Amino acid sequence: MTVTVKKVETRKDLRRFAEFPNHLYKDNPYFVPQIISMDMDTFDPAKNRAYEVCEGSYWLAYDENGKIVGRVAGIINHRYNEKVGQKICRFGWIDFIESQEVADALLAEVEKYGREHGMEEVEGPVGFLEFDVSGVLVEGFDQLPTAYGKYNAPYYEPMILKDGYEKSVDFVEFLIKVPEDISRYERFADLVAERYELREAKIRNKRELNQYVPGVFKVMNACYSKLHGFSELSPAQCEDLKNQFFGNLRLDYVSIILDKNDEVVAFGICLPSLSKALQKAKGHLFPFGWAHILHALRHNDTIDALLIAISDEYKSKGVNAMISTKLGRGFIKNGIRYIESTRELEDNKSMQNIWGRQETRLHKRARVYRKSL
Repeated sequence: MTVTVKKVETRKDLRRFAEFPNHLYKDNPYFVPQIISMDMDTFDPAKNRAYEVCEGSYWLAYDENGKIVGRVAGIINHRYNEKVGQKICRFGWIDFIESQEVADALLAEVEKYGREHGMEEVEGPVGFLEFDVSGVLVEGFDQLPTAYGKYNAPYYEPMILKDGYEKSVDFVEFLIKVPEDISRYERFADLVAERYELREAKIRNKRELNQYVPGVFKVMNACYSKLHGFSELSPAQCEDLKNQFFGNLRLDYVSIILDKNDEVVAFGICLPSLSKALQKAKGHLFPFGWAHILHALRHNDTIDALLIAISDEYKSKGVNAMISTKLGRGFIKNGIRYIESTRELEDNKSMQNIWGRQETRLHKRARVYRKSL
């Protein structure tokens, strides 16, 4: 096969870039399409505040007949590189047909981009920020991804490895069964709250939730700072995340823990699973995509653990029991049977301890690769 890789230069090509996975996996029952307009906003420097600290380019691969057969993004997160003292070029949003020639051509383009910008390593798949999709699926091909994960065919990993890449880190996902009885968490949560002078924030509406948003992001920046690939979020980037997620939140699925000075020290935020709704939407909010999403937000038996963090001062002190109690009450009240942990680093034991006493199953794994230039 003759493969030609071209840089995305026009809005039309950018839409083709965003739509390509929907065509590649249109008949796959485990593929979850992303909303095309939202993906295009992610790729637009005028709309994505990640470009405050990042730069990037996008490429499409074509066969000899002019058909699109692959895509990839090349990204440099300058803030993260400064933080870790390394020169890393990221590749992300990589998809391709089952062809080693296509995989070779796409990765070669990213490596060229990295060298031209003075980078010394390539790592991916990784997005602009920690909250973009990371990793190639290597386990769980018969499982439905969360809306924040990504499906890919099994042939991705062997083809990436053949190009000289090796494992950097793994992300794992757990399916957790919601317990019928949370009384043990309630008792322990009461003891923890009394011992450390902590309390659950009483939030009656989203307006009251807004007062805690700065504290939530402060804790998140501090807690996630040690995680692989994370760079501190700016106020503008925090605002983007707030706009992306907070409008769809239900207060039953939000826990915010305050200390005696009413400062946020921990939080847990979950969102009903949107995977099946996104499959029905087929990449579009209109005319009926919104209806499927709104229905999923109100009627669901599965919840996605979106964001959870506990300040270092209170880790290993049982604060997770307070979060589990508040969220657990909401789950039971609304008929939630399962929790999807979403992707977390395989060595993130503090996160996994939150689910430790519940019935869990590791059912998906995604891998990030690295190569020296």
